[in-house]
Amino acid sequence: MAKGSSPLENEAAQSTTALGPLVGLAREDFVGAVALLLRETTSDPARTMRHMQTFGDDVVKILTGKSELAPEPRDKRFMDPAWRFNPFFRAGAQYYLAVQKGMKNWLEELELDELERDRANFISNIIIDSLAPTNTLVGNPTAQKRLIDSGGLSLIKGLKNAYNDVVNNQGMVSQVDKRPFKLGENIAASKGSVVYRDEMMEVIHYAPSTEQVYAVPQLTIPPQINKMYINDLSPEKSVVKWQVDNGIQCFVISWKNPAKEDGHWGMDDYVRCCRKAIDVVCEITGSEKVNVSSACSGGQTGAVLASQMAAEGDKRLGSLTFMVTVLHPKQNDIEAGALMSENGLALAKQRAAKKGIVKGNDLARGFAWLRPNDLIWNYVINNYLMGEDPPAFDVLFWNADATNLSASLMGDFLHLFETLAFTRQGEVQMAGHAIDLSKVKGDLFILGGTTDHITPWRACYRSTQLFGSKDVTFVLSQSGHMQAILNPPGNPKAKYYVSKKPGLPPADVDAWLKGTEEVAGSWWPFWMEWLQARAGKKVPAPKALGSKQHLPLEAAPGLYVLDQS
Repeated sequence: MAKGSSPLENEAAQSTTALGPLVGLAREDFVGAVALLLRETTSDPARTMRHMQTFGDDVVKILTGKSELAPEPRDKRFMDPAWRFNPFFRAGAQYYLAVQKGMKNWLEELELDELERDRANFISNIIIDSLAPTNTLVGNPTAQKRLIDSGGLSLIKGLKNAYNDVVNNQGMVSQVDKRPFKLGENIAASKGSVVYRDEMMEVIHYAPSTEQVYAVPQLTIPPQINKMYINDLSPEKSVVKWQVDNGIQCFVISWKNPAKEDGHWGMDDYVRCCRKAIDVVCEITGSEKVNVSSACSGGQTGAVLASQMAAEGDKRLGSLTFMVTVLHPKQNDIEAGALMSENGLALAKQRAAKKGIVKGNDLARGFAWLRPNDLIWNYVINNYLMGEDPPAFDVLFWNADATNLSASLMGDFLHLFETLAFTRQGEVQMAGHAIDLSKVKGDLFILGGTTDHITPWRACYRSTQLFGSKDVTFVLSQSGHMQAILNPPGNPKAKYYVSKKPGLPPADVDAWLKGTEEVAGSWWPFWMEWLQARAGKKVPAPKALGSKQHLPLEAAPGLYVLDQS
């Protein structure tokens, strides 16, 4: 858990919206999974009746006080003592558990192939989670106590919160209280300036904080959904500040939020922007090399960039850092992967092309329903039943600041996923060349998170085998998706795993894991030593930002992060 964060904040922070194959989920995939359950219900009436009888037996035991069903000790929904001692609530919990048990036993008996079984399990869990008694005021003892203790004010506040979400949040329950945060003041506050802007991006040059800097600069390519200031949240969680405080010349791309008329922006356009950013960074710093860092979908963009530059013989690319990035996906990497179908992917592409973009709010809503306990029902209980404001948490503020996704880029990401483009040397065309990571020879630093369910760490590890690099470092952070990245020094619970052997990690991830050592603390100092060793000699820090050719424009974090379209 991040330092100072609550369990509610931590759970949501591990479930932040991210680009990946899930953007290709179509509603038909969900409907198909439900239809599968309905079909199996009628395909064998005798089997269905047998399980109904078993469920009826459980109900009789509940009503007579003989049921031994009890929630899992770690299930936070049933922590209130009333679930154990109050007969009404205990019976309500047992009835819910009986439904859960009956569904599980029924699914285990169905004659399904592995993919169908995964789909059935996933969609049934979503349905069962929605039926939990804790999601209602009448079935939640903690909320009822709050109602009495507050003299009814909690209910009034909860209704107000619900009304505000309907009016101002497109009907989605709010995950964060945005009021305390102001860009450029208490979030995204590192000193810097926009030194280049075009229709798709800004390039931000951050001010050095040391008298000397390393000659080779660092360029960060952020994901194309959400804003770039994930790299510069509060000062204690700022990757930007960590870089400049350690002598790294730091540059970050800030993507423009695409509107409907920008739906034609594709991977080739984003890679072209990255090449232009490298031009700008080299001109300002005078360096012949640029180290590049990227994360999540920005990592996929960075991989295409590296492949294109290698294909064209562009030697300016230095070391590469990939954080929580999957380049070799498999359908079973993620729980919802079973829901995806070839037809669903095609339909999702067609709908996005018709609209020009996929709205950021629509993406956020889709992701929320893939993990409803963490991203919906937690907040229904907190905001509506308990009458509490959602937490004021910087990571959640950033996550709620969603951006749109152009239809063309969505299609390109799905094409990378469907073709396994990064694993097939020279077979898949994108951004004007045949993708071939074996031609990329620069040193690599790859990060995964132990509890990351969006880009699972074992999937991230597969990237170690895709490049032509001979020096590859894989670090496993003890955390989830964004918290794996935002893991600064000072967290007493932080730790990471790294191999004791330099060079190319083994293909077998379990063999790598056996050869690792556990290191207490943040991985940031380890990464910084790695980066500094590849950042050239020290030179006097520049006295001003930008250059005569690229004069400073707006102060960081720039204009594009303010766009809410």
